[in-house]
Order: sequence, then C-alpha cells, then structure tokens
Amino acid sequence: MTEAQSLSELELPGRVANIPRGDFRRRRHKLLGMLEQNSIAIVTAGALATRSRDTEFPFRQDSDFHYLTGFPEPDAVAVFLPGREYGEYVLFCHEKDAQEELWNGERVGADAACERYGADDAFPLSDIDDILVGLIEGRDRVYYSMGRSREFDTRVMAWVNSIRSKVAAGAAPPGEFTDLDHLLHEQRLFKSAAEVRQMRQAAAITVQAHRRAMRQCRPGMYEYQLEAELLHEFARHGARHAAYPSIVAGGANACTMHYIGNHQRLKRGDLVLIDAGCEYRGYAADITRTFPVSGHFSKRQRALYELTLAAQQAAFDALAPGRDWNAAHCATVDVITSGLVDLGLLRGNVSRLIKEGAYQDFYMHRVGHWLGLDVHDVGDYRPGGQWRQLEPGMALTVEPGIYVSPDNLNVPAAWRGIGVRIEDDVIITEHGYELLSDGLPRTSEEVEEWMQ
Repeated sequence: MTEAQSLSELELPGRVANIPRGDFRRRRHKLLGMLEQNSIAIVTAGALATRSRDTEFPFRQDSDFHYLTGFPEPDAVAVFLPGREYGEYVLFCHEKDAQEELWNGERVGADAACERYGADDAFPLSDIDDILVGLIEGRDRVYYSMGRSREFDTRVMAWVNSIRSKVAAGAAPPGEFTDLDHLLHEQRLFKSAAEVRQMRQAAAITVQAHRRAMRQCRPGMYEYQLEAELLHEFARHGARHAAYPSIVAGGANACTMHYIGNHQRLKRGDLVLIDAGCEYRGYAADITRTFPVSGHFSKRQRALYELTLAAQQAAFDALAPGRDWNAAHCATVDVITSGLVDLGLLRGNVSRLIKEGAYQDFYMHRVGHWLGLDVHDVGDYRPGGQWRQLEPGMALTVEPGIYVSPDNLNVPAAWRGIGVRIEDDVIITEHGYELLSDGLPRTSEEVEEWMQ
C-alpha cells in the first residue's frame, strides 16, 4: 500500500469522552494539598469579551479555571479553603434566570453546581461580596493571581481593605498574598491519561485538516480559501474553533513568523506554510506543514525542506525522559547551521557560527513549546535557572524552521523569500515520546505524492 493510499484511508478515532469528574476532583485535591494551612485560594472564570457594540466573541473558559472545575460559564469564582470543616471547594456562579436563559441558553445555577460540578458549597454571584469577605477573614495567606482582571483585582483588594478597616474591632486580615500560578501551572504541565486522549483527538482532527488543505491547494487560490478548508474540517469533527489564528503564508509571507493576513493569492512556484491547529474540548493542537503550491518542490525549496526535516529528526532523537529541555533545540541548531554552510548560505566554521549566533538570521525561534489547554501552555522551562528535564506526561511541539528573508542581501537572490517550518506534537512517555500528529506527510516525497 502506498503512503498516499494509507493516508487516504485514515479514520479519526471515535468520539472521545469528556474529562471524568474524578479527574477534576483529584486536581483540586492535589492543589489543596500544596496550599498552606489556614489559607484561601481564589480562581476566576473567563468573561465575555465584546466583539463590536452589543455582540461578543464566542466564550472560551479560562484554562486554569477549567482545569480545576470543568465549569463552563463566564464570571464564576472558585474558592479553595484547605481544612474547612464545611467543604474545601466553594463556587460562586450566575443565578438561574428564566428571561436570560430564554435568550442565551441554560444556566447551571448554584443549586445544581454542587451535584454536577462537585462543589462543596455554591452561591449566587450576587452574594459574593458578603460571603467571600467572611471566607477571607482570619486566613493567613491569600493565593491569587493578580493582573489577569483589573476589575476583579480591585474587588479582592476592597474585600481585604474592608477587613483591615475593622482590625480595632477584632477582624483578622490576611498577612500575605501569594501568586497561585506556580503551584497550579506546575500541576498542569503533566498530562493525565484523559488529557492525552483529548490531545490525540485534537491532533487527529488537525492532521485531517492539513491533509485536506494540501489536497485542495491550487495556484491562484487565496490564502484565506485554504484557511477555510482547515476551519471546515475542524468543525466537521467537533472542534468548532481554531486554537489560535491560522497562519496560511504563501511565498515570502512564510518568513513572517506570525503572519495572519491570509489575503494574498498563491503563486505557482511558491511554497505555502500552514501553521494551524484546532481546539478540541479545551485542548490545543499546533501543527505546521510547508508544501509547494503547484505540487512539486524546486531544487532550492527541496534543499531547505530536507534540511528542516533533518533538524526535526535530530530534535526527535533528543526527546526522552531525563534529557533536558534545551537538548532538542541544540540538536536543531547543529544540523541547521552545518546545512546552511553546506548550501553556501553561511560561511565559516560551524562551531564558531553557532557560538556567534549567525544561524539566527535564518532560524530565530526555539524548537518548541509546551502544549495543552493553551497552545503555548504553562510551565517553567528553567526552574531554578537550570533547564528542566523532560518527564513522562509532558506535551510539547517540535518545530524547527529555516527562513530566508526577502531582504537578506547576504545570500543569492534565488534563495530569498523561501520559508520552511515543519511542526509536530508529541507527548513524552516512559521510553521516549509519542507522535500525536502521526499520519501527516513529512518527507518531501510524501508531500508531493499526497498532493497528486
């Protein structure tokens, strides 16, 4: 069976189950175990954002809030109180309102929040000013991530100040504020089995979308028409939204890292770089392929493509538990710098060029980033100033690229304006890694065969 035949017969896995309620409960329990005794942690949901006048962008839940609660509505507030006798997880949410629900759909309401989302106590948001002040009072420490919502920051400080104003009457305000991000984001860095299933599905849908775009590509199309093919395939498989604005960059547009104009015609003889991923039940995919608009690489395009592919393989070879985060990047720098010298695009000793950073004129980003609920997911890369060692359960992208700027006068004109990036998604396993984005053409021969 040929590669093109095997790809055409690929099927998406069946519908993937939601994250089990028990997983959310375990996440909260783990977080509570990391909090100081006699403390309180406050986590806020996302808010609706105005698109224009009286219309909003589609609501997307805050990733931290979703990770801990699974609660789907805006403006809610989750409160965690280690050791509280009457329950350690308190949720504030919008009340049931028949008129609002007539226009905007069902609300969970406080009564159902405990049963459906595991809260120990739930109250209407209208009561938060009265109740939360009482929950904060007497606590030694408040865990809260300042700076995400200026409005809610102001409310938190108003609650604390109201307690401080009553010190003479015996009120006990908290003595410390601690950012919650480090504790929570360290937890999010390691994906559970249920999360990996969601990410496999996000990657599988995204693979289908890239394959569709590659098959549909023709000279004379607009970049946005290829983008439409991606979005169609995302939605058709249950991922209604892209994880980030799709990059569809024809020709020299590929040399702009975050190009999202997507409005130019695709020209025969050019490459097109597509960096796109769907979001499936909150989890992101992030995949890039670069391919010839007319279906065949030119000699120079193929040379840069093969060099980028070799760099990606070197990065894959550096992925394993116990290897540090930077090893894969260093491997790509070695391969790309040496290859650019072989092609005559750089001149000099390879070791010296690497030390001087000469490759950064062509390869200016790192080889990857964490992946999960956010496309650039949370987690420190250098905790304590040392590169983090890879461990099972970590999810990341592997995306080397080579970009010859149209303004780079240090190379022959025939090379200018060629940009190539190849990106795949992986999960670190006990023995190496799992390629989540398997099934998408990677070699130049596979790409050309699939496009035919």
